[in-house]
Amino acid sequence: DVQLQASGGGLVQAGGSLRLSCAGSGFTFDDFVTGWFRQAPGKEREGVSYISNSEGTTRYADSVKGRFTISSDNAKNTVYLQMNSLKPEDTAVYYCASGAADIFINGGWFTSHWDYWGQGTLVTVSS
Repeated sequence: DVQLQASGGGLVQAGGSLRLSCAGSGFTFDDFVTGWFRQAPGKEREGVSYISNSEGTTRYADSVKGRFTISSDNAKNTVYLQMNSLKPEDTAVYYCASGAADIFINGGWFTSHWDYWGQGTLVTVSS
């Protein structure tokens, strides 16, 4: 079975940092793209960043560019999201997802384009 395990959330003050992890199992990790999405209370789920596990190509939402960095450790089947300079508006449940490589062509910001989802991890940024 395909499984994605997200972890690393917590409570942090504004300006602080957190690193989220997404560990994948049950599939050939290198063949896929891994993405991070977030959903704040009362809002729709939105894309944050995604990465080609094999090539390292990345995409970032404008709201996190320059603050968040996505990376992949294929030896560990794990993708990380380093979040710096956190703001209260970054507060949300963060989800990782896995999709096919053509997501870079078809659009990685659409939740319907992703095949597998992990459970969320809550990030709370206090002001």
